[in-house]
Amino acid sequence: MKKLLLFTLLFTVTLLADKVLYLSFDQVPQRVLKGEIFPLTIKALSTVKEFTDINYKLSNGYGVKVLDEIPTREHIGKYYYETFHFLTTQRNAKLPDIEASLVTEYTNENVQYDTTQLRGKKLNVVTLNPKKNFSNIIANSFELVEYKTTKYDDKNNIVVIVAKASNSNIKAMHFNKVKKQGIETSVTSYNDSKITYYVVISKELENFSFSYFNLKENKFSLINIPIIVIDDSVVTQSDLKPKNQSHELLKMKIAAGIALIAFLFILWRKKYVYLIFIMIPLAYIIYLSIPQKDVCIKQGSQLHLLPVHNGTIFETTKSQYNLPKEGKVKGFVKVKLHNNKIGWVKNEDICSY
Repeated sequence: MKKLLLFTLLFTVTLLADKVLYLSFDQVPQRVLKGEIFPLTIKALSTVKEFTDINYKLSNGYGVKVLDEIPTREHIGKYYYETFHFLTTQRNAKLPDIEASLVTEYTNENVQYDTTQLRGKKLNVVTLNPKKNFSNIIANSFELVEYKTTKYDDKNNIVVIVAKASNSNIKAMHFNKVKKQGIETSVTSYNDSKITYYVVISKELENFSFSYFNLKENKFSLINIPIIVIDDSVVTQSDLKPKNQSHELLKMKIAAGIALIAFLFILWRKKYVYLIFIMIPLAYIIYLSIPQKDVCIKQGSQLHLLPVHNGTIFETTKSQYNLPKEGKVKGFVKVKLHNNKIGWVKNEDICSY
């Protein structure tokens, strides 16, 4: 009886110690660029038919950033194709070692088998040698969604860009030889990314051009933005197209048209007493033409570069003071500072009397 129990115990230990998971590389890139996002696919073969999951642990890599420690899985035949994504950060880089363990249910208890390890390979990393107009963007595709230029101060303009890219570290965007720059908002993933970015440039520039590296075409592609300054219009997170003053201008045109028709009608009927009715649309035109009044800004108010929540704050008021009102958009008021810079302040930071 003792021998039977000992045999059963040894058999069970041997069974659990057996290798039940086999790993191999399926797709390893032959060459990657520094700053490129690339996939790595491995094949996993399990000798256990029923299992709960495969757990992975990545370690001992360098020169790469792991973007997803839980891979995307595709089951084809007897193989599980597991795809990880990495960002190359250094010229000298090595893939991490991948340690995998199979987890399954055995007699209603979780059983974790011995781990299987796949040693990481060194990568052939190439560093680009771009021109000075390089935006630091490497992508399968890069597209401008919208852009807009407005006055920043007496010497500079601000260009706001909304762009989207695929297979790109879009937050790496950076330009040379600009006065100021930064990210206002971004939505990032290794598949599709979107960014709202601003640059402050000299008002003497007529075009703002930059390049990015197109991975599909294996070359630098040029993006050109003509500088057309739009005054007193709205810049928002979701819509950079000019639309503010056009409504007021349309109202003025309609009022002027009504006044002209009324005037011609009075001349035709020779009822000059009705000229008084022309004063109504004319008064409305005058009202729309009156410049905006000053607004009172509270002490400690934050002045934003753009009317975007959680956007760039370039100044905080040290005291309460009045500033000329230049426009407004939902939640924000556009003001002109004493140094002629343009800023946006939240509605709740406007004084109430």
